[in-house]
Amino acid sequence: MTLARLIKRQFDVAVSGAILVLGTPFLALIGLAIKLDDGGPILFVQDRVGEGGGVFRCYKFRSMVAGAEERGLGGQVAENDDRLTRVGRVLRSWTLDELPQLFNILRGDMSIVGPRAWIPSHAERCTGWARRRFEVKPGLAGWAWIHGRNLVPWEDRVRMDVWYVDHWSLRLDAYILAKAFVLLLRRRGVYGPGGVTQDPHR
Repeated sequence: MTLARLIKRQFDVAVSGAILVLGTPFLALIGLAIKLDDGGPILFVQDRVGEGGGVFRCYKFRSMVAGAEERGLGGQVAENDDRLTRVGRVLRSWTLDELPQLFNILRGDMSIVGPRAWIPSHAERCTGWARRRFEVKPGLAGWAWIHGRNLVPWEDRVRMDVWYVDHWSLRLDAYILAKAFVLLLRRRGVYGPGGVTQDPHR
C-alpha cells in the first residue's frame, strides 16, 4: 500500500469512527423514528460489489416499505413514490439514509470517496474498460456524484468513475468532499430526470 493510500485509509477510519461515536444519539433517533413510523426494520441490507469485484453487505437506513423492490418501480425510486415512508422521504431528501454505510467504511468495505457501490446484477453487465471502476473501493461520494448525482446519464457516470480511477489523488478526494458538501446542502440530484432514479439496463 502506498503512503497516499495509507493516508486515505486512515482518514476513512478516523472520520467514520468519529461520526459514529459522536453521532450515536442522532443515529439512534433516526432508528427510533423509522421504527415508530411503520414498525418495520430499521436497516435495509443489500449486497453490493466492492473493490476487485468482491461482494459485501451494504447498510442503509430503510426509507421504503418492506418488500418495496417487489412492487411498483422495482429497483427504481420516484420522488413521489408511494413506497417511501414518511420518515424515509425526509432521509432520502437529505441523504441521511446512507449514514449506516459509515460502518462499511470502518470495516474497509468502502471509502468516503469513490465510485458508487453497485448491486451485483448491474456489475455483471459491466464489461471491458468499464470494469476498471472496480479497481478502487466504492464510496459515499465520487467524481460522478458531484457532477449531478442521479441527474447524470448512466453511461457518463461510468466514464467519470473510470476517470477517477485514472486520476486519483488525495487532492482530488479533498476537492470531491468539498463539492459533495455543497451538493448535499442544495439537495440536488437526489432523484433523476423527471423525478425518477435511473435503471441502467432499461
